[in-house]
Amino acid sequence: MRTSGVLNLLGKLLMLLSLPLLLPIPFSLFYHDGMTWPFLLSSLIGAGCGGLLLALFPPEEDLGYREGFAIVTLSWLTMAFLGALPFYISGKIPSFIDCYFEAMSGFTTTGSTILVTVEILPRSLLFWRSLTHWLGGMGIIVLTIAIMPILKIGGTQLFHAEMPGPTKDRLAPRIQGTARILWTVYVTLTLIETLLLMAGGMDFFDAVCHSFATLATGGFSTHTASIAYFDSAYIEGVIVVFMLLAGMNFTLHFHAMNGHFRTVFHNEELRFYLCVVFCATLIITVATTLADPADNLARNFRDTIFIVSSIITTTGFGTADYELWPPVCTIVIIILMFIGGCAGSTSGGIKDVRILLLFKYAVLQLRRLVHPHQVQTIKLGSTRVPQDVLISVLGFFMLYLIIFFLASMVVTATGVDIVTGTSAVITTLSNVGPGFNLVGPTQNFSSLSPLAKVVLTICMVAGRLELYTIVVLLTPVFWRTARKPVFRSFVRPKKQSGSIPAQHH
Repeated sequence: MRTSGVLNLLGKLLMLLSLPLLLPIPFSLFYHDGMTWPFLLSSLIGAGCGGLLLALFPPEEDLGYREGFAIVTLSWLTMAFLGALPFYISGKIPSFIDCYFEAMSGFTTTGSTILVTVEILPRSLLFWRSLTHWLGGMGIIVLTIAIMPILKIGGTQLFHAEMPGPTKDRLAPRIQGTARILWTVYVTLTLIETLLLMAGGMDFFDAVCHSFATLATGGFSTHTASIAYFDSAYIEGVIVVFMLLAGMNFTLHFHAMNGHFRTVFHNEELRFYLCVVFCATLIITVATTLADPADNLARNFRDTIFIVSSIITTTGFGTADYELWPPVCTIVIIILMFIGGCAGSTSGGIKDVRILLLFKYAVLQLRRLVHPHQVQTIKLGSTRVPQDVLISVLGFFMLYLIIFFLASMVVTATGVDIVTGTSAVITTLSNVGPGFNLVGPTQNFSSLSPLAKVVLTICMVAGRLELYTIVVLLTPVFWRTARKPVFRSFVRPKKQSGSIPAQHH
């Protein structure tokens, strides 16, 4: 691995990441919340560290997949550090572990928080929390490839290491064009939702922050009560629609905008995704109605469709306390946490296409028992799924379970009950947000120990980067070929004399 090239590119990313830290400053000046200096200092620290890496390490060409994995993982760990600085420098969150947890939860669009009362933060910090969602939603690497041609070296490797899901559809001949198309769709949907929320009575600040959180499937709200604060069927309806849109593969939005509706409607993963939403909504609505027939059926359905959409898209917004629902609803919600949204979306989880392929693979094995000599293949739509993709899906599922069990054991060993510990791991590994018991929808993660928060922070970034990207860095084989970083030479080479030495005959 070319270590110098990785550090040089990381320096460029740090320079880029220092710019969004300046965006909350206008809000700070407008609301007079005294946060201008913390954001400015944080930006200067990021730019200074990036400039130092650029000065010390020269760029290298021909960066491969190894370098791509390293750059993506290091950039996410680093941008969470930068994102934590405003919280820490301002003193609003005294513990740096809590600051890092909050920032990583934002960038990975997890939405888990250590804040007991959200409203205690200044508005510029609330805007920054939502902005971390929006930047991390589509991926800071994809953003970088879209707007900075200097990263075209290794761009494909970065894109494939960053984008969630087992498949990455290319919409343009160049990977940079694909990234720009995805971000164009992302920005367009964000603007539309902002306008619709403002039409429903939200002020501009709340509308922007909640649009950022919705399209990124993050779930940070500007209010402790989340979406229940507004108590508006219209606002809930708009957010449900855009949560479900954000849980879809963003390439389908591009096809829809270009009038290719047949491609959208024939997408098998999308049909499976909507079928899961429908079935989960039906089961929970029936269960809650049977548990208390006196309840308003319309209100039950309204809360159910919102929570189901929020959980399966791993957004984490809330309008009701689902822990008060019957036990069967808890099982359905846990299943939705594991499944997550579609590949190529901003959602977390295992992804619908992987669950669909696992189901098809199980059915195929049953058929082979009945017809052992018949040649059978797995298709997704009309496309035959290659064997290496199936192996990758099986490997991912096994790796997910291993990380889930190991992290759950560590978190529960810190003294929390098993429901809190396991649900905290599920919700962070799948980037959902709320869990159960001490980390339930009306609670937060502040009561957990520092060790538990560190483990859950690792789960967040592992889940956001599809496990392999970060786990591969922990293997000795990855570092076996790593080169020691080469520093730039600051000494000018001596000029050779232009005189020709006399020849001796």
